[in-house]
Amino acid sequence: MFRSPTRRAVGMAASGPALSALALSALALSGVVAVSAATPAVAGSPEHTRSPARHVLLLSVDGLHQADLSAYVRTHPGSALAGLVGAGVSYTHASTPVPSDSFPGLIAQVTGGSPATTGIYYDDTFNHSLLPAGTTSCAGVKPGAEVAFTEAADRDQSSLDAGQGLAGLPGSILSLTGSPQSLLDPKTLPVDPKTCKPVYPHSYLTANTVFEVARAHGLGTAWSDKHPAYEILNGPSGTGVQDLFTPEINSTALGYPGGDWTKDNAATQQYDAYKVTAVRNEIDGYDHGRTHRVPTPAIFGLNFQSVSTAQKLPSSDGLTGGYLPGGTEPGPLLARALDFVDHQVGALVAELRQTGQADSTAIILSAKHGQSPTDPNALTRIDDGAVSKALNAAWATAHPGAADLVAFSTDDDILQLWLSDRSQAAADFARAFLLSHDATGNTISGASRTLPASGLTTAYAGAGAARFFGVPASDARHPDVVGIVAHGVVYTGGTSKIAEHGGADPQDRNVPLVVSGAGAHAGRIDPAPVETTSIAPTILTLLGLNPNELSAVRTEHTRTLNVAPATH
Repeated sequence: MFRSPTRRAVGMAASGPALSALALSALALSGVVAVSAATPAVAGSPEHTRSPARHVLLLSVDGLHQADLSAYVRTHPGSALAGLVGAGVSYTHASTPVPSDSFPGLIAQVTGGSPATTGIYYDDTFNHSLLPAGTTSCAGVKPGAEVAFTEAADRDQSSLDAGQGLAGLPGSILSLTGSPQSLLDPKTLPVDPKTCKPVYPHSYLTANTVFEVARAHGLGTAWSDKHPAYEILNGPSGTGVQDLFTPEINSTALGYPGGDWTKDNAATQQYDAYKVTAVRNEIDGYDHGRTHRVPTPAIFGLNFQSVSTAQKLPSSDGLTGGYLPGGTEPGPLLARALDFVDHQVGALVAELRQTGQADSTAIILSAKHGQSPTDPNALTRIDDGAVSKALNAAWATAHPGAADLVAFSTDDDILQLWLSDRSQAAADFARAFLLSHDATGNTISGASRTLPASGLTTAYAGAGAARFFGVPASDARHPDVVGIVAHGVVYTGGTSKIAEHGGADPQDRNVPLVVSGAGAHAGRIDPAPVETTSIAPTILTLLGLNPNELSAVRTEHTRTLNVAPATH
């Protein structure tokens, strides 16, 4: 997709010199509109014409903690990240919702809602009212289905283009479609018993998005993320994001020894650079592939994965992953990843300046999630499969002939179980077992370590789990059992991970939130607690739109951040 006369090289996008805080204090927002080659530019609404910003560039550095950003700015005062902080408002006690997974984390940022309102608890969950994927004759089929909005939903999850069939990968990846719904295999999707048709991610979302609101006002939208299932960002209307660039991160990493793009941090950086190139093309007034001329979107951005994989990998490229003992100083692999992200952010800022859009663009920097534990000595890896197996065995002993109690589980550094028996008695049985079960795992050195209560500090079951999320017990989506892990517990077999996210640990939830540039007060620190749900209404306010057009904002009374300079 994107025009070729000045086609940008795919790979490590070159960046201009890092901008100082003083130079970046000129940052802000300009222009309108969007990204579909077939969609003509539409004039901005009167509200947008009077707005503080013409564009909002949203950046999610997945895995980044507020402590990481503070330390990096302190030790790299001339960096692009320091420039963003110097040119904006920093909310130093921002938290993600729980679960702190990528899907609910980003959905919070673009809807203003928590899982209770959006219906999104994780990227791989279970729904007690839907029918299993592949169901074609729905009469009499027992409800209950996995909802896998991951790489498993791709037409071809082994390919970077998810099955589009591009020649010359990975170099041709910018020719990937901007309409990734076409890259999803409907046979992998759960089925609605009322219509007997597959449920696509966007129609599973129960709240509208900032992209949909922008489109309703004739403004352009774009986004870049890691799976085609991120077409969920289109929202219930299915039309929110005009140019959605979603190369599959869990595909085979071409040119690397083995595994996907997350298994080698250099590969992750190459992958992230594709998305940065796409966004730079959008800044330049093209669609993501530089094929068609379109105005720079009003709302656009991307997520970075490089920091997250550097936190999770024990080692890569001859460098040790994660943090040094004590958990405050990044190890060599993570330090390199932070430098990479800073370089790419600098490239985006430089592109805005070169195109004359810096003064009209607001940049919001945050993270879908953090990661824990940061101190490698706190790590205990527990095989969650063994825990579920032991629970099922105990249930079978107490209920001969009954089906396995655990119908589905999602466990990273949270434990979420969906049960085949939704009675309160069954949920209480599961909770009692988990809190009385000793689980054996391994430490950073590989030594054995046994923890009580399955590695949990507490668990909520049945009606208690529903109350934890703030939904009715009859809700078909919420986990029937939610376990909060002891600090440092990661549910994984083997030794391939040294950190994870998804839970309620402060290191999973305490992420940066910086609003910089157009419409933002330069150099202000706000230590008050805020949630990343506040990003959505703030985006609309910066664009001169009404945040109450977001259903989740109305339902949850989500706060809009006060980013404006003081008036005298």
